[in-house]
Amino acid sequence: MSAMVSLFKLLFKLGIFCFFVGVIALAGVYYHFAPKLPNTDSLKEVQFQTPLRIYSQDEKLIAEFGEKRRTPINFEEIPPQFIHALTAAEDSRFFDHFGIDIKGLSRAAFQLASTGHIQSGGSTITMQVAKNFFLTREKTFTRKFMEILLALRIEQELSKEDIFELYINKIYLGHRSYGIQAAANVYYGKNIENLSLAQHAMIAGLPKAPSAFNPITNPSRAIERRNWILKRMHSLSFINDQQLEEAIAAPVTAKYHTSDIELRAYYVAEMVRKELYERYGENLYTDGYKVYTTLNSKLQSSANIAVSNGLVAYSERHGYLGAEDQWDVANTSTVNLEKRLNKVISYFTLQPAVVLSVDEKSAELLLKEGQKATLEWEGIAWAKPYKSVNYTGKAPKKASDVLKIGDLIRVREKEGKFHLTQIPKVQGSLVALNPKDGAIVSLVGGFNFTHNKFNRSTQAVRQPGSNFKPFIYAAALDKGYSPASLINDAPIVIHDQQLEGNWRPENSSKKFYGPTRLREALYKSRNLVSIRLLRAIGIDAAQAYLDLAGFDRTKLPNNLSLSLGTADVTPLQLATGYAAFANGGFKVEPYFIQRIETQFGDNLFTATPAVACKANCEQLQDQSFAPRIYNEQVSFLTYNIMLDVIRRGTARKALILKRKDIAGKTGTTNDQKDAWFSGFNQDYVATAWVGFDQPKTLGRREFGGTAALPIWIDFMRDALEGKPENKPKPPQGIVSVKIDPRSGQLAYPGQKDAVYEYFRRKNVPTGYATPSNSGTTNAAEELF
Repeated sequence: MSAMVSLFKLLFKLGIFCFFVGVIALAGVYYHFAPKLPNTDSLKEVQFQTPLRIYSQDEKLIAEFGEKRRTPINFEEIPPQFIHALTAAEDSRFFDHFGIDIKGLSRAAFQLASTGHIQSGGSTITMQVAKNFFLTREKTFTRKFMEILLALRIEQELSKEDIFELYINKIYLGHRSYGIQAAANVYYGKNIENLSLAQHAMIAGLPKAPSAFNPITNPSRAIERRNWILKRMHSLSFINDQQLEEAIAAPVTAKYHTSDIELRAYYVAEMVRKELYERYGENLYTDGYKVYTTLNSKLQSSANIAVSNGLVAYSERHGYLGAEDQWDVANTSTVNLEKRLNKVISYFTLQPAVVLSVDEKSAELLLKEGQKATLEWEGIAWAKPYKSVNYTGKAPKKASDVLKIGDLIRVREKEGKFHLTQIPKVQGSLVALNPKDGAIVSLVGGFNFTHNKFNRSTQAVRQPGSNFKPFIYAAALDKGYSPASLINDAPIVIHDQQLEGNWRPENSSKKFYGPTRLREALYKSRNLVSIRLLRAIGIDAAQAYLDLAGFDRTKLPNNLSLSLGTADVTPLQLATGYAAFANGGFKVEPYFIQRIETQFGDNLFTATPAVACKANCEQLQDQSFAPRIYNEQVSFLTYNIMLDVIRRGTARKALILKRKDIAGKTGTTNDQKDAWFSGFNQDYVATAWVGFDQPKTLGRREFGGTAALPIWIDFMRDALEGKPENKPKPPQGIVSVKIDPRSGQLAYPGQKDAVYEYFRRKNVPTGYATPSNSGTTNAAEELF
């Protein structure tokens, strides 16, 4: 008995000794590692790497830039069901332990003793936070001990909710998704709160091995992992029998979802990215900036459709170019055809399709996702073979004249039916501004950004042709001319070495019309009148006005061809210039970024554009004002003359809009290389352009009024829908009097064909027409 007591005392003393030795050893190890531990205070102000997101003015997502897809959420936003799923999978005692799980660590220690290395790790969620934020992923005793110490420190510094929030926002879950919200978006196209129990369990299974348990790339193993988690949830009483049974029976519904882009505005997105990169550098892609642009989503969508339809219509007018490719349909299974077709890029409304069979007046097609459709004769009959921009072949008589089995073609839906179409080789753009402050409300830089990323609205420097004439006329009006001033429309020969010696300009009609009122000359786009007008006011004076309007003076020709639009301009510059006619004569600066926020909603930048203000400007506090470049009277007269371009001039097609407040000007350059239309009212100004990237003729029947104007009309139809007419009222100093339409003089008493004309009060004619002097004068050639 005494021997047993002695043995017990010995073991007790040995135990106490071992305990103190262990405590001393642990203390030594702690003091050895403690100085090396990182400061956990940084976890209180973690900034997750979050992509740049770009939105429209009305908060429609336009683009997302960044390698990591992440949308951080707060603990309060996490569904309780997901919390149960994740803790069941990763750390069932998370809300009870103090940062480490003794059972888990004991298991890890046993593995280390028996195998010589750590296998399972025994990590809690807190320990994984420590590892993910501060440590490497190597499996060593040193790293494991530091992980334990950090976990204990983190538990002292942060609440359980804060720790859980850090974990679910940090973890990588496959397919570029970081955090559970991004994973829900990627795999299911929904936010985490909208997922089912089975889907919650599926995402909860990803942290352990995002590749091995991935529901897209490895669905069988993903189901095994999901069902194991569901059973764990059941054993922990998180779900009942019925929930378990239903969730286990649920099929895999995961598929890859790209960012939920709500608005197609890729050219503007790239403009934003480029500008912000200059400010923030590489941090742009990780710091979670939210950029709200000036785009109106409705108007941007309208612009997208208008440009696409306009370019496709041009392309179809000039004939069918043929199939994009020829596939071996006979020796390829439908499944493989579908896989191959799914890889072919769709361009907006233009879908790829493969011809499976051809009948007398129709063809059977295979579309993406295995859809089959019939292409009827109504959608084929237009397809005369393309010969050149001026010629097409004979109209087809049967479907086989156009299509062959195996043809890879493009179709688009039109009034519920499929129509044959093609990717246009021609390009175009449309840019629209708010003339009051220069905000870009829509911008399309080409047929399709994926097809070609060159932004023609801002980068394409082209000649505007007659689209430029209103600026010359405005300068003349400011110099004392009136809409009734007579200018001789007669042949001229100009000696100028810059114009290849003797220059003999002509009107597009090849005719000359003698003395012509300035108003009529502009709406009928008479070239000879524009040349004489520029000569009269002086090239330097005109260039000075154009400089004020925002055009690069170095790109303005220093000769009389300036009057015919031989300057080099972009569509955005033209639209900005036209804004001064729409807003009463003020120079606004175009802008497209309205505000920039951090990922936490803090404001970094808000645009403060200078606005056009005619009256009561003192009421606009803390507001800068745009400089005036045109006298208000000059701006009004130019606007009023351009109303006639639509009422009775080269843009009469726009009468279909049935509005009396829209004005504008067509433009066509030599050999029909560029087609333009710029038009406006006081609410919007928009410029449309059509041409080839490598300048060449659009065809002898293509002009500003046929190629560009229809795009503008389609856009403005939507832009002005429901808006009341907004035509400017004559400002002070403008009077309206009756004149003789031929001489421009005051109408004689009782003259039946007299017309009203606006004048600046100081420029009202003093003479009266008589029946004898109201006729026309024969045009005669001048030499100067």
